[in-house]
Amino acid sequence: MVRWNKPRFGPAGIPLGFKRLKRKVFDVPEYLHEEGLTAFEYQAVRWGAKPQISREEAEKLGANCEKFDVLLSVHGSYFINFCGKEETVEASRNRLIACATAASWMGAHIVVFHPGFYGKHSKKEAFDSCVKALSQVVEEMKARGISAVKLGPETTGKLSQFGSLQEILELCEKVEQTAPVIDWAHLHAREFGKFKTLEDFRNVLDEIERRLGKEALEHLHCHFTKIEYTEKGEKRHHTMDETEFGPDFRLLAKAIAEYDLKPVIISESPVLDVDAVKMRDILMNELKAKRAV
Repeated sequence: MVRWNKPRFGPAGIPLGFKRLKRKVFDVPEYLHEEGLTAFEYQAVRWGAKPQISREEAEKLGANCEKFDVLLSVHGSYFINFCGKEETVEASRNRLIACATAASWMGAHIVVFHPGFYGKHSKKEAFDSCVKALSQVVEEMKARGISAVKLGPETTGKLSQFGSLQEILELCEKVEQTAPVIDWAHLHAREFGKFKTLEDFRNVLDEIERRLGKEALEHLHCHFTKIEYTEKGEKRHHTMDETEFGPDFRLLAKAIAEYDLKPVIISESPVLDVDAVKMRDILMNELKAKRAV
């Protein structure tokens, strides 16, 4: 099992450079290792009710992640809506269970997913529906012996989506075998440029620790990229070099160093691994500066 004993960085999906090599997905960990990256989020974003990877290939991916010290996660299907009609919720449960099943084959530590859309529901109705559906998924996972994989509801970037910070934290308080996934770009867009100062990042970290405890904070699973937004929330992801967009990763890196955290930071930038390396280097410099004081 890959030890989660340090900050880890990696891409959300297969890097463009790797795709050009036309190798198998289970060779991704070696490629990331050569880049000095130590995390990988496998994309199962278009899956239906059955895993769309063979168990053999999933186990090979997991074995190579262990061999090359890459911590593995899975991004679940985009077609999940726990706030919809009953048939929609049932299909969503099946999709998330399929992702959790494959994650268990791989030895992934978490399945990230977007809980749903408010639609015509009130926020309370949407929350109650998510709690019920997610609890049912956890019960089915237990029945299948899937205990090492957590479900990670993600903060979302559009105002029409369930997924504010408070909603995600409360969901994790209510449902066992869950952990919050903090998408900093989504929070930035959802709250129209929220992160402008170091204190803005500290406030989120403090709230996570207050609600879910020190362990949840120390080993936080995160997404990060620069983002463009409108009055409806997120619009488009941007690269680290596009300085006109936020948030500023240097501020988050300062907070991570200050709080002595060991998060996973998954890059969702248009240049996935390139920006993962840049973020890694920014944090390493912050940690060196802290040790020098």
